[in-house]
Amino acid sequence: MAKKKKYYVVWKGMNPGIYESWDECKRQVQGFEGAVYKSFPSKRMAEEAYYGHAEDYIGKSQPKEDISEEQKKLIGEPEKPSIAVDAACSGNPGIMEYQGVNTADGKPIFHQGPFPDATVNIGEFLAIVHALADLKKQGKNTPIYSDSMTAISWVKKKKANTQLQRTSKNRKVFEMIQRAEKWLHNNSFENRILKWQTKYWGEIPADFGRK
Repeated sequence: MAKKKKYYVVWKGMNPGIYESWDECKRQVQGFEGAVYKSFPSKRMAEEAYYGHAEDYIGKSQPKEDISEEQKKLIGEPEKPSIAVDAACSGNPGIMEYQGVNTADGKPIFHQGPFPDATVNIGEFLAIVHALADLKKQGKNTPIYSDSMTAISWVKKKKANTQLQRTSKNRKVFEMIQRAEKWLHNNSFENRILKWQTKYWGEIPADFGRK
């Protein structure tokens, strides 16, 4: 059986980044005091982790690739009605956009972007807060699905812990982040923010289909 490809994130090392082989990763961490790194089963997960914070991933297991029909039955089906959100980024950082859709039929509810020099994690975070703010105005406690544990944790902490550097190009994005954080600090909500179980249900309905 062919060995499954892994992607290696180096948060602290000679040259932090994402590497596609253990040999490349090893060159960045071997002999580097306090090196922080971890492997991931997909490039998307590696990118999400790299632009997040290491403590959200170190010591935590990754989803298993092989899932039985019995496991699928145990996890159940997505709750409906609900809103599914997702972000896409051409490059990471790169040109980012995000959207929210009706989980049941995929019909669009909102779309924002494109924004230059941003990341997927930022888009996922903004999408969740956008959905929360819209539902708050409507007086609804509809649940929200996201496939990004990083974005979900940022919302819970009311802080986007991005490592992205502010530039002249992404000034608007950082202004949006500040507004989203302020909204979280100034508003309470009963909406549950749920992890979309991609391994069981397939791609989230809000997915942009660019993988």
